[in-house]
Amino acid sequence: MAEQINIDPVTRIEGHAKISIHLDDDDQVEDARFHVTQFRGFEKLTHGRPLHEMPSITSRICGICPVSHMVASGKACDDLLAVRIPPAASKLRHTLQLAQILQSHALSFFHLSGPDLLGGMDADAEDRNIFALIEQNPELARQGIALRKFGQDIIERLSGKRIHGAWVVPGGVNKGLEVEDRDEILQQIPDVLKSAQEIRDKFRGMLGSFEDEIESFGNFPTAYMGLVDEDGGLQHYDGRLRLMNSDGDILEDQVEPAEYDDIIGEEVENWSYLKFPYYREQGYPDGIYRVGPLARLNIVDKCGTPHADRAWREFQDMSEGPIQSSFHYHYARLVELIFCVEKIKRLLEDETILQDRVRAQAGPNVNHGVGIAEAPRGTLIHDYTIDDQGLIRGVNMIIATGHNNLPMNRSIEQVARRYVDGKNLQESMLNRVEAVIRAFDPCLSCSTHAAGKMPLDIRLIDADGDTVDEVTRD
Repeated sequence: MAEQINIDPVTRIEGHAKISIHLDDDDQVEDARFHVTQFRGFEKLTHGRPLHEMPSITSRICGICPVSHMVASGKACDDLLAVRIPPAASKLRHTLQLAQILQSHALSFFHLSGPDLLGGMDADAEDRNIFALIEQNPELARQGIALRKFGQDIIERLSGKRIHGAWVVPGGVNKGLEVEDRDEILQQIPDVLKSAQEIRDKFRGMLGSFEDEIESFGNFPTAYMGLVDEDGGLQHYDGRLRLMNSDGDILEDQVEPAEYDDIIGEEVENWSYLKFPYYREQGYPDGIYRVGPLARLNIVDKCGTPHADRAWREFQDMSEGPIQSSFHYHYARLVELIFCVEKIKRLLEDETILQDRVRAQAGPNVNHGVGIAEAPRGTLIHDYTIDDQGLIRGVNMIIATGHNNLPMNRSIEQVARRYVDGKNLQESMLNRVEAVIRAFDPCLSCSTHAAGKMPLDIRLIDADGDTVDEVTRD
């Protein structure tokens, strides 16, 4: 009789989810699904609120990426005000966003995936944790903690808090940068950059130990999407959308943020609270694409800073076309760490970042605005509609983790088919199924929002455990 294996909850991720692995009559994997089991619904909760509150409200979606939501929301509100924000404000927001990516990538690599990557996928479960990692690799752990601290320190200096600072506002930011804070950040950069390079070099030297995982961890052709600048360079704060297929051909390029809906559609399934975005041209579910650090390094023509460009070229040299294996999300994060440090230095050395004028003052001038930024996990879209009084009447948010929903589901099926044997089930097999989800570094608290009717499944179970009645709403 066919059986089902449940991994509930999935561990070392942000948010709540489970994985169901369906076996056939021969106890071999037939299907696997990634179920996001929590529901937030910020798209509806914000209705009726004044547009000026949106950056602060939406930053509460997530305690890991509040900055990314503030930035995308601020850009959407800039659109509603129909203003061009001051140059200093743009550079300060950009710096804040890079610091957010830096600290989040460090968290993902060292705290969440590090126990698998540095301790081993087959290590005993009690040894796969951050404390064992610190004991086994004290210097590497120190570097990881220092990298995250550097990003958080920048966030605190700019926004006043490490989490949920109310600094990004419609029209810019509410406070400029002090010279002392700028200089203290710049003073730390040589040591931080050295650590980022050393960590990247160490991990690159370890790739030979993960040949099987590289081959089977979400290794299949998809499209890739992210922001690029006008020269096709790596961009996290500004830019336009580029979509590339698995052969490296550009499908869409320089798509304005307000036109994202022309290329991206969304579907829902009744077994997850996470939406399923897809590329409209290819339909659902064939229009599968990936976002995030792997996608960003695939679609760009360059990074744009010297050390990151060298690391990016070595990354690209692993394949004649786009890098397909989702295992390499880890590698891509380490390349982006180098870029973030270099780019922060470049932004802070521009004297215009110290200018006092950091906010454009205006009231609502248009009824629809879209803001897009690259969050640590990928492209983050905030789409707002307001009435003439500036009150929110419609919100659509496509979170980075949502873009990756189709590839995450396909990835766990691929890994489960490769490793899981229902006749000889071992914990390390299931750990690899979880580990491929960690490669995407999903942030599920961010990503569960309403799209049409909320799916619902209610079961009435008697004392013997039998289902007496069931009501399902798709």
